[in-house]
Amino acid sequence: MHKKQLARAAVGRVVCPVLAFVALRRSRSLPVSNNVVPFEQNVRSRTASLLLPFLSIPFAARLHMSAASADHLGNPLLAESPHPCGFPPFDKIRDEHYAPAFDAAMAEHLREVAAITGNVEAPTFDNTVVALERAGQTLTRVAGIFFNMGLCNTTDAIKALERDLAPRLAAHKDKIAMDPKLFARIKVLYDAKDGLNLDAESERLLWRYNLDLVRAGARLSPEHQEQLKALNGEIASLETDFSQQNLNAMIQAAVWFTDAAELDGLSEDQIAAAKAAADAETDASKRKGNYLVKVINCTGQPALDSLTVRASRQKILRSSLSRGTGEVEGAVDTRRIISDLTMARARRARLLGFENHAAFQLAEQTVGDVAKVNSLLSDMAPAAVSNARRDAAVMQRMVNEELGGTAFELSAADWDFYAEKLRRKEYNFDENALKPYFELNRVLHDGVFWAATRLYGLQFVERTDLPVYEPSVKVYNVFEEDGTTLVALFIMDSYARDSKKGGAWMSDYVAQSGLLGTTPVIANHLNVPKPVAGRPSLLTYDEVKTMFHEFGHGLHGMLSSVRFPRFAGTNVPTDFVEFPSQVNETWALWPDVLNHYAKHFETGEPIPAELALKARTVNQFNQAYRTTEYLAASLLDQAFHQVAAPEEAPKASDIIRFEANALARVGLDFAAVPSRYRATYFAHIFSGDQYSAKYYAYIWSEVLDADAVEWFKQNGGLRRENGERMRQLVLSKGGSADSLELFRQLVGCEPYLQPLLVRRGLAVA
Repeated sequence: MHKKQLARAAVGRVVCPVLAFVALRRSRSLPVSNNVVPFEQNVRSRTASLLLPFLSIPFAARLHMSAASADHLGNPLLAESPHPCGFPPFDKIRDEHYAPAFDAAMAEHLREVAAITGNVEAPTFDNTVVALERAGQTLTRVAGIFFNMGLCNTTDAIKALERDLAPRLAAHKDKIAMDPKLFARIKVLYDAKDGLNLDAESERLLWRYNLDLVRAGARLSPEHQEQLKALNGEIASLETDFSQQNLNAMIQAAVWFTDAAELDGLSEDQIAAAKAAADAETDASKRKGNYLVKVINCTGQPALDSLTVRASRQKILRSSLSRGTGEVEGAVDTRRIISDLTMARARRARLLGFENHAAFQLAEQTVGDVAKVNSLLSDMAPAAVSNARRDAAVMQRMVNEELGGTAFELSAADWDFYAEKLRRKEYNFDENALKPYFELNRVLHDGVFWAATRLYGLQFVERTDLPVYEPSVKVYNVFEEDGTTLVALFIMDSYARDSKKGGAWMSDYVAQSGLLGTTPVIANHLNVPKPVAGRPSLLTYDEVKTMFHEFGHGLHGMLSSVRFPRFAGTNVPTDFVEFPSQVNETWALWPDVLNHYAKHFETGEPIPAELALKARTVNQFNQAYRTTEYLAASLLDQAFHQVAAPEEAPKASDIIRFEANALARVGLDFAAVPSRYRATYFAHIFSGDQYSAKYYAYIWSEVLDADAVEWFKQNGGLRRENGERMRQLVLSKGGSADSLELFRQLVGCEPYLQPLLVRRGLAVA
């Protein structure tokens, strides 16, 4: 989520002082191939947005049971966790526990809010705002675990309950957000805020509550509120439908091959994994070959850079691009969901007084408004596309020279393959040469953790006494520099599995809060292919960057130091949430860090200096492609969400044409570089609200990131003093202060585009 993505995929933390929910960071999110900024395809929005970003009660370490919930004392979701920091009792939780837990938690939450609105005493900051911050802790507990499991360990029962819960949670949120008595108490305090003598964080919390309630429809007439409630329920259901259908489409898009010769160019491990995936299919009616290549979230697929058989490349890309289009009989078709969701969001925006959904979403972001986002994207597009066309011409000459009379026109299915050839030719560099030096556990311990120790003094100690939901998941104590003060518990879930959504993301099971006395429980989720038994987990460079990136989100959650849960950790504007994670991603190739973790998995020898230098130098290679595909996705996001009236939304049958026209209008209709996502599988923007109209956030966050990294370079790099400055001015603050102002304090200037363009090789330093 970064998306952070992005989740932020990853779902984003539902920001809501009145409604409990712990969301995932994504993006988060994003996959591990052909990445443009962070790799959190996964997303941080989907289910989190069921509760609307107006409420945000963190997962509480303690649960105050009410008499009404006594009937559910046998339910582990409704009992105080027996583990440190409120760590979830994963070994006790069963699918059948969720539905009654939600019933009890929502009822309890409504009683807590009713006690606030029914208070006969005049509104005070403590009896209204602070009381709201304390409310809903049980619902946060239940929702946090449930929605996290829906992403990383889902079942048919969880999927069914997600569909049922979507409109119910939306209605629950609306019941609170549109309570006139609640808004009246908040408004009294907000109107008198100058005389309340509040500290800065309290004053910001009051401002945030008032704004959240207004954006949730508190000022609307009763008639319009009923319309809004209906729309919120419809939108929540559609987002859940898209999320689930998108996962089905991704599973369905896996490509079968009969002969290993069709997979020529893949490594032995990749072929073995494809064979194992095929062997795992026990349904004879579904088995169509001996090898099964699964697809990841985005358009580009990892196998495309090494498959020598062009027909195989075309087959995989065609399957990736056709996801959700219903082109094949019986295939998943998400177009109707997209059309209905686009219309519903446009109606809601109009009802709330905004020109379109994008205007509604961007009003809270650091970039400000629709015009500025359009300007940011349009300023970058010409340089990206012109450089991509230049690179395509170079690769076309390679094709012509290599194949002579049998040469073909370079297509999207060929780009990665010939880009890899070009990289080897220009840099004498084979990315596969890096993999033996990137063993997963060494990267995590000697790279990711070590950099965090250098910058922030953190100490990491694995513990094996806590229950996990899957055997490969690991848990760590995170201590301050003294080695005894516990900062957080950290969960690392590295491997892909069928029960897990694609991409990578951060989530929090327990959020930090001074008010509630909670210590964070933070998780990172990757989708690294699990190796065949007895083989090491060797990462691609993209997967290494993803690990560093997601841990940047993790640090944002672990190092939070705020009083109010509403502001904890990654509860910041979406176009700022990726900033800390992208800064942390930079350390993956930072010389001191790389040399510390990049050791050969068999010999222990450090990565050769020449190979390390090439890895850094080649980092700019193919950036025109990556920037173009990302900008195309960002512009598609804006095209769907800048629809000004519901009737202007494309019909299901027009989705593909609408998409093509949107890219053509801005010159991004370059067939050799398809959009990072087509609308039909664009989980970031259609699985939830967190990244809808905000997919641009990754590039904006990278503008901030590039500026901040320049500051680090000018001030001595990974020094404890610099880490402490980053911690105190950014990571510890969460949403308790204006995000852009925190950036200015860190680097001492306004955001500047040039360092990013230079980093990507799109401009001269």
